[in-house]
Amino acid sequence: MAEIYLHDGDEQIGYEKIERYNEETINKLAFHYKEILTLLGEDPQRDGLLKTPERVAKAMQFFTQGYDMDPAAILRSAMFEEDYKQMVIVKDIEIYSLCEHHMVPFFGKAHIAYIPNGKIVGLSKIPRVVDCFARRLQVQERMTREILNCIHETLNPLGVAVVIEARHLCMSMRGVQKQNSLTTTSDFIGAFKKDQKTREEFMHLIGVHLN
Repeated sequence: MAEIYLHDGDEQIGYEKIERYNEETINKLAFHYKEILTLLGEDPQRDGLLKTPERVAKAMQFFTQGYDMDPAAILRSAMFEEDYKQMVIVKDIEIYSLCEHHMVPFFGKAHIAYIPNGKIVGLSKIPRVVDCFARRLQVQERMTREILNCIHETLNPLGVAVVIEARHLCMSMRGVQKQNSLTTTSDFIGAFKKDQKTREEFMHLIGVHLN
């Protein structure tokens, strides 16, 4: 979805939303969400809920748009030859995803590093790769490995490190109901796995301690 801002000379007079959704999918999802509202004891015909099934359908299509993205292609679109063999870190990348077990959000941040092996990648592409995998039904452990494998297989670097810290609403809103728990997952390959000093430097630079 994009927003186009409308101007009259130098004055901004409003904006127009351009939404790109699969209408057939939206209609099917909206039908089922209307049924869900009824099963929950609500009246989908009341004023506040009339457009809710369609809104939720669009939201879910947005939340899961990662299925339609190719993270390797994103990386390949901005790869450059460069003789640089030091650590490149992009940290504090915001993550919003849906737990595949309860379809409620988990959110946090990712820290990613790689050591180039003749090629570097545009820095904005790394957060885009994170979004590709986050915008799917996920578990944090698998997402950590998927991000690492994508960068490793596409860039062929000397090493890759991925650390994700996230809070899971399935733990705070239901079940055990622990409000302040934080889940940390990590994965390393190449130099980050073989060389303890390299791994420790990365952990120090992102400010995360793994026990």
